[in-house]
Amino acid sequence: MLKKLYIKNFTLIDELDISFEGGFSVITGETGAGKSIILGALGLLLGQRADTKTIKAGRDRCTVEAHFDLRKYDMQDFFDDKDLDYDDGDCILRREVTAAGKSRAFVNDTPVALTTLRELGDQLVDIHSQHQNLLINKEDFQLSVVDIIADDSQVLDDYRTSYHQLKAVERQLEQLREDIRRNRDNEEFLRFQHQELSGAKLAEGEQEQLEQEYGILSHAEEIKSALFEADELFSGDGGIVEKLKSASHSIDSVRNVFPDITEAAERIESSFIELKDIADEVARHAEHIDFDPARMEEVNSRLDTIYHLQQKFHVQTVEELIGIRDDLERQLSQIDGGDEALQELEAQEAALLKVCKEKAKRLSAIRAKAARQVEEEMRSRLVPLGIPKVRFEVAISEKPLSADGQDKVAFLFTANSNMPLQPVAQVASGGEIARVMLSLKAMISGAVKLPTIIFDEIDTGVSGKVAEMMAHIMQEMGDNDRQVISITHLPQIAACGSAHYKVYKEETEEGTVSHMCRLSHQERVSEIAQMLSGSNISEAAIRNAEELLKIEN
Repeated sequence: MLKKLYIKNFTLIDELDISFEGGFSVITGETGAGKSIILGALGLLLGQRADTKTIKAGRDRCTVEAHFDLRKYDMQDFFDDKDLDYDDGDCILRREVTAAGKSRAFVNDTPVALTTLRELGDQLVDIHSQHQNLLINKEDFQLSVVDIIADDSQVLDDYRTSYHQLKAVERQLEQLREDIRRNRDNEEFLRFQHQELSGAKLAEGEQEQLEQEYGILSHAEEIKSALFEADELFSGDGGIVEKLKSASHSIDSVRNVFPDITEAAERIESSFIELKDIADEVARHAEHIDFDPARMEEVNSRLDTIYHLQQKFHVQTVEELIGIRDDLERQLSQIDGGDEALQELEAQEAALLKVCKEKAKRLSAIRAKAARQVEEEMRSRLVPLGIPKVRFEVAISEKPLSADGQDKVAFLFTANSNMPLQPVAQVASGGEIARVMLSLKAMISGAVKLPTIIFDEIDTGVSGKVAEMMAHIMQEMGDNDRQVISITHLPQIAACGSAHYKVYKEETEEGTVSHMCRLSHQERVSEIAQMLSGSNISEAAIRNAEELLKIEN
């Protein structure tokens, strides 16, 4: 549950530091006092998009921080999965937004991505604002209510696994059919291209070898002349090798009487061996280099073939040509063996479709049972809320398979016994929709471990005894290890809170500032009396307020 909320430099709030408690609490205040600002700050904390316009004028940043007590909600796994420190007694969420547009989010002082903050926020707080009443007309919301009551998450996940497998095979099948159709349209051209590339008998690395060989052949005379000249200098009469050998013999003859020359003699001998080896290699090359016009023509012709294919297929290397050849071979293989592959995928599709239908049928049966439970509980909740002749039905019809199954859910409603059932959003008044939504929230809150629920004027369109009954429902929700906070304009609801907070504005030298404080008992009497009678509080209103507080608490 939310233990403490700290807000600084957010719209009209300079600084707010306020504590909350469990159970059912209420927030009141005149229209425009800043209740929506409090909700906006909470929304920012829970991962909503940041807007620099929310930073108080003249400030460089705004901060929203909240402390939560999670000891009754078993959320260790989430923190372990996200590699976050876990303190179930004091979980701290913080969001900072700068005037430069930078936004940072923290969980227990660890920086986190906004998606992580939003994911955690969804498990901590549900803010039901007035526009959420529009959800009553959304099929996915209605289906989610049934699924929550059905507690069918494992069955639904199992179905979705098979459904996503089916969709993957359908995409493969569609792609294969398109490839086969396109390839068959171009079959003659594809076969011509493949034959041309296959006939070339390309080999990796071939181009580099041929280009090197062609360079040697085209300079054969020049190379042979240089090698013969070098060979003559090395090994001819009076060549380097012969002179070095003579020098080695001369020095070697005095080594015994002149030991100091030993190292030089060894180096000369080593040099002689190395130069003799080099001379032999040069001689071998000179012997094998010949101008071969036939081979040169053969190499040139082969390179022309390669260059032509590269230009034709708009590539630079033989390896790329080989890749194109292999791709053409694959496409032709699809044409030649396409029917077999098609039949195999169609068989997979049929098998998965059968599995999906079986799992969807099982899911539908669970939902149908839960739908009857929803109908009974909604009727039992709506009758005390001033709709004695209510009829509420969960209509389930079949639709094409989707990620949620094959069920189309519609909430049908009528407040009068002589009127036909119709979709609730089409026939219910604003006050009736508010009561329906509160009943739905109360019903599903028992199935979902959500620490904090905030209702923003869910009492719109109701008054008197009905408002009192709505307050009792919220009290009941708050008594079940849950924190419920209601922003209200109705004294009957305000009197039911175990804690009462007031939002108000104050004019200062710097402009209008919003504040929020917890009211004492006497302050609650005055606030509720004002809600009953307006700004001129009468003695009768004070007595009525005291009586309300006495009755409700």
